Amino acid sequence: MEPEKNIRDKWLTVRLNPEEYVELQRLFKNTTCRQMSDYVRRVILSRPINVKYRNASVDDFLADMLTMKKELNAVGNNFNQTVHKLHTLDHVPDIRQWAIRNEQEKAILFEKIDTIMKRVNELYKLWCQ
Repeated sequence: MEPEKNIRDKWLTVRLNPEEYVELQRLFKNTTCRQMSDYVRRVILSRPINVKYRNASVDDFLADMLTMKKELNAVGNNFNQTVHKLHTLDHVPDIRQWAIRNEQEKAILFEKIDTIMKRVNELYKLWCQ
């Protein structure tokens, strides 16, 4: 025998003003329900609704990390270019200039690494509370 199908053949019509509809959309988007009808059905019948919860500190952390990742990539690219330049140099004065520029790039790299370490430590302290 086939299992009994749960056919929904009754309609319920609700009229909303634009502000109410926007609020309903906002509440719906914060849930795990895939369809608006499923969300509304659960609310009307007082069934449990799984709400998505976002941690704002993690969002801020990710935004900071993405910015720092871009900066580190730029520093890494500059470092690769300076090493390539070193391999093409054949005169001592050119090598001295390269060494000075390399020290500047190294200072920037260490500064970026320090910034990342401080931010990670701040987030660690925040999560441990």
